[in-house]
Amino acid sequence: MFVSKKIENSLLFAWLVSFVATLGSLYFSEIKGFEPCALCWYQRIFMYPLVLLIGVGIIRKDTGVAIYSAILSGIGMVISIYHYAIQKLPVNEDDVLGCGLVSCSGEYINWLGFITIPFLAGTAFILIFSTSLYTIKKRKEEVA
Repeated sequence: MFVSKKIENSLLFAWLVSFVATLGSLYFSEIKGFEPCALCWYQRIFMYPLVLLIGVGIIRKDTGVAIYSAILSGIGMVISIYHYAIQKLPVNEDDVLGCGLVSCSGEYINWLGFITIPFLAGTAFILIFSTSLYTIKKRKEEVA
């Protein structure tokens, strides 16, 4: 199957973002020793498979993988936005959905006063989501 360079590059970009996000997540927990909260785990559930899913799509030249990556990254994006809001807005910890033993409002990092781990994950999800939508659009244009 022929895949245009634009689509191939967009899938490669999405894969690279998911790979770096996965490595970053593992770095924070396994090397820095930051204990992930429940919402961090949910975000991992939607990020980690993207590395394999998009990678297989690239190898097989299957641009249809963009539909699945859009769904996974879209859900992950919503969780990240919710998690970031918990960190940055005044909320009662008891009212937060999904938090367990580790506080979801805790900030292991706070670079420049606004960059936290959920912010980084959310940025990755937004990049993957928008790249996936771009790939879907370009794929439809090529078929037509």
